Amino acid sequence: MSKSSVSKLVPRVPGVPGVPGASRRQQYSASTKRALVDVAEELFTDNGYAATSLDAIVAGARVTKGALYHHFSGKQALFEAVFERVESDASRAIQKAIKGHRDPWEKAQAGLRAFLEVVQEARYRRIVIQEGPSVLGYERYREQEERSTFANVLDIVRSVLAAGQWELDEDLSQTFARIFFGAMSSAGESVSSAEDPIQAAANVETAIGFILAGFRVLAESGVELPSGELAEGS
Repeated sequence: MSKSSVSKLVPRVPGVPGVPGASRRQQYSASTKRALVDVAEELFTDNGYAATSLDAIVAGARVTKGALYHHFSGKQALFEAVFERVESDASRAIQKAIKGHRDPWEKAQAGLRAFLEVVQEARYRRIVIQEGPSVLGYERYREQEERSTFANVLDIVRSVLAAGQWELDEDLSQTFARIFFGAMSSAGESVSSAEDPIQAAANVETAIGFILAGFRVLAESGVELPSGELAEGS
């Protein structure tokens, strides 16, 4: 990363928007933390976690290592802050796409397209999909992922299920949402690792669109969902 590129990332303290009444020291601290996350995001995206050193991050942010350790316990903690921001940005993009759609099927398609656009972004591919599971550990990775994007999936699934006027309890709604969430996560991984991400995204949209079309037929036909109780015996 060039010095000119880094300089664009580092905010100027006098222009940092602060909380009303915040001291100059508090504003500078917030500016420093943001600069570290900005630079770390670019370096992690370009070079990967293992190849990015703390020395490179503090040099890019133009701060000392002491300043870094004031905000983060180490490189992994800084990576987690970057991961959370990338996931939060993705979640907001999906929320923006589905907002205002009253038709549940249009809402689902809009959310799917927004998600497929997100997973093709370089920073999302590298930080969330490629590096996230190994750096954070599988459990922590899933916890962070669900915290940011699962709510969007649950919102869409509830809208789709409501179209069929099916009376589902919360447990079953959560089950549907988790199944779709798992499918979306798997689809995101396949798109991000594909040689042709655009074609892979189109394939995913076709496949999930086919599933949604099936749900729509069931809803409009008034078909009841089968009982969740397992039959006894064989």
